[in-house]
Amino acid sequence: MQNNQKEHLYKILVIGDLGVGKTSIIKRYVHQNFSSNYRATIGVDFALKVLNLDQETVRLQLWDIAGQERFGNMTRVYYREATGAFIVFDVTRPPTFEAVMKWKEDLDTKLGASSGKRVAAVLLANKCDQGRDVLTNNGIEMEQFCRENGFLGWFETSAKDNVNIDEAANCLVKHILANENDLIQSEVPDTVSPKLESGNGASCSACFKS
Repeated sequence: MQNNQKEHLYKILVIGDLGVGKTSIIKRYVHQNFSSNYRATIGVDFALKVLNLDQETVRLQLWDIAGQERFGNMTRVYYREATGAFIVFDVTRPPTFEAVMKWKEDLDTKLGASSGKRVAAVLLANKCDQGRDVLTNNGIEMEQFCRENGFLGWFETSAKDNVNIDEAANCLVKHILANENDLIQSEVPDTVSPKLESGNGASCSACFKS
């Protein structure tokens, strides 16, 4: 059985403004613990998560990128070869949501320029245990925001209470795997179908969380 096991290694970025909870989300996802005393990340930090999905082993290399890095030139180096991203904001601090599009544009500019396509990204409305932002109360508006700005979907998350962390990660990983399978199929002559893209859209709708 082991010989049939496929292995994948994906680089996943976790980005967003300072203090939105990126490190806490990663610690909860990888180590299943939470602390309110994490120090601010300087530069970049790393964590590894291994998933076993059916006959496939998925290794996620999670890059925890400091909130102030968007203002520097190093993000181009940090973003290189990433296959997915979480963009995080704090529901109790509206300016961190306003910064979401700046992070998304930075991501698309520095990664999309070489590949010609957007990297798969999921939006995380973090710290939902502390209250709800007016915007996230309207799930329809949030879904529209995601569609208009190239997000797969969004999740209200809490690293403290372990809300939707695994669900958001599974959404992103399943999309990356499906997209990779489509690319493999498209490399086989005469098998490219215009219906593949619409099929992806249907599966992505499962990511939306109101």
